[in-house]
Amino acid sequence: MTAQLVTGAAEPAVDRTVVGENLSLPLFRTLSGVLAGHPYLKVVVDRAEATWHLLDTAAHPFHVNYVATRVLGMGLAALDADLDAFNASVYMDPERRFLLGVLSLHTDEDAEGRERTFLVLETTEADTMNGELLAFFYEFVRARVDGRLPLLLKPANHGQEEELAAISERRVPRILSHELFGSRTRTPLNPGEATGRLRFFRTYEEYAAEEAGLGWADIVAMPCLPDDVPRVAGFLNTAPITPLSHTNVLASGWGIPNAIVLDLEQLVEQDGLDGAWVRYRVREDEISLERLEGEPALRAPAWHQQRIRLEPPLLEDAPVLALHRLRAADRDRYGTKAANLGELHHVLDSRTADLTAFYRKPRPPREDLYGHLAARLGLSSPTMAELRSSAADFVSRTVGAPEGVALPFSLQQHFLASSPALQQGIGKLKMALELDATDVLDPLCLQLQQLIRHTPVPESVTRQISQAFPAPAAARGRLVVRSSSNAEDLPGFSAAGVYDSVTAVHGTAELLDAVRQVWASLVSPRSVRLRHQVGISLDDTYMGVIIQEYVPASLGGVLVTCDPTRREDFRNVYLNCSPGSPERVVDGSVLPQQYLYNTVEGGGRTVALGSWGDGLPAATRARLADLSLTGRLLQSHFSGSDGGSDVDVDRPLDIEWLMTERGDFRLVQIRPYAL
Repeated sequence: MTAQLVTGAAEPAVDRTVVGENLSLPLFRTLSGVLAGHPYLKVVVDRAEATWHLLDTAAHPFHVNYVATRVLGMGLAALDADLDAFNASVYMDPERRFLLGVLSLHTDEDAEGRERTFLVLETTEADTMNGELLAFFYEFVRARVDGRLPLLLKPANHGQEEELAAISERRVPRILSHELFGSRTRTPLNPGEATGRLRFFRTYEEYAAEEAGLGWADIVAMPCLPDDVPRVAGFLNTAPITPLSHTNVLASGWGIPNAIVLDLEQLVEQDGLDGAWVRYRVREDEISLERLEGEPALRAPAWHQQRIRLEPPLLEDAPVLALHRLRAADRDRYGTKAANLGELHHVLDSRTADLTAFYRKPRPPREDLYGHLAARLGLSSPTMAELRSSAADFVSRTVGAPEGVALPFSLQQHFLASSPALQQGIGKLKMALELDATDVLDPLCLQLQQLIRHTPVPESVTRQISQAFPAPAAARGRLVVRSSSNAEDLPGFSAAGVYDSVTAVHGTAELLDAVRQVWASLVSPRSVRLRHQVGISLDDTYMGVIIQEYVPASLGGVLVTCDPTRREDFRNVYLNCSPGSPERVVDGSVLPQQYLYNTVEGGGRTVALGSWGDGLPAATRARLADLSLTGRLLQSHFSGSDGGSDVDVDRPLDIEWLMTERGDFRLVQIRPYAL
């Protein structure tokens, strides 16, 4: 099973680029390379000369370099010195001389089930061609391509889709990106390589029957992996999922390969792979399974020796505080999620943070991306002070932070200390962990969780919660209760989806039940096992709680300020959404709509429509572009520790968000994205 790309080869001795000739299928195959499993060919239309150039892919990997050096006679140094201006002249100028695009070759089946070969023409993602220019481009190429080959135009971004809406499909036949690639047989999700034993499960019931026997050397394959899958060597999904699912966040945090392989069952049956030892590789342009003869000599993975040390928490009595009173440094008393939401309030309210650091970093040959940010913010030649102020204002106008309160670790400790039975249960669990008695961990954890959920909350703890969130407020409407531990969002340990949140709480009694459920999730069998595997001691682990008023949402989702499947891509952020709560995106109950938004040149494109038949309206997509840029700007602040110090501006964020019924955005969680 292989989908292979041609990558960095030495420049050939002969450049076979053709100028002015018509394109036949044999000529296409002579000049083309392979991208994402499809043959492709770069083309340059020269409007001034009324001709086109068919580039030899091996000799000319970049359109812009070819146009500058071979057509205009520039040197590469001169091009690099003014690259952004040159790009604007070929991708954004409505009167541009050159039209740059790619022809790719595809096959599908017609209505009668016969194989059909066709070509797809598209521009680069940042290209801003208007409708008439797109039509001219298509008609120019159509007139010069073998008439027996169907040719379709694929809009490269939402702007092109909207421009083409006014042009008939008879004049410009087209195909949308999600229509072309949404049902790809093989899709990389998290890059990596693993050698292990393939365990293939057709149903969840088959998986559940064997789950207890899964080990670190197994590669688990099934239609949709459960969020509580144990730590193994690799994942394979035989049904579509999103790169932002909890299981892929786990794969990223664990550094294991993960991919969608829709035809895996056929390959398993054909090659007898179930239970076989295989070498499994996932790259951006390659997914492969190679069967090995016999059981290889494997060494235990590095995480078996991994020992994560937590910062000592502060356990002295701390007040229940409103979220807006917290800062990032308060994570040692209230947990990471609560502290990050407090830091978000500070950023939005004070508007003093420098949110431009991501754009300050050199991206060779560019010294910085300030000009692109200024253009996105509608500024012309701003001073640095004006750029920073405008960025802060843009973020504050675009998003809001949730109101609510945070319960400190000390309340959990008072609760646990109030019951001898709880202390005894904790002691038994600690002893089992010290003896590495993993066979008794699950029942001990379940018993302790049951005790926590049914032990009365001391009156002193109840009073602090009710004073911070009075009974009238608790009774007025629905509440959301979220976990906020010190053992999550750590380098090498994300804990995505490991701890509980309760999203439908009404009244004081339910509120106390929900708080105890969140506290109990700290000793769930899965969370205890995962922490034990990386050396996090139960003695060092604490749980804070966030209580928020529920905000009805018309749209909700998750964005990460990177492209999870292309780590070197510094332009795009990946956004998933579905009507309603963000939880529907991350818990896998629906397959969300998936979008990529360019936070440098601007624009976006639809990756997949998921469980929904139609895409979002253009106005909503434009709002999501603003949300994506906001996520990128916040990355500049949250990339470092303590809200901005020691900054690595390329560390992406994972943001849960919702759009209210009034059309406002609220960010309900913000944390590092596991890479």
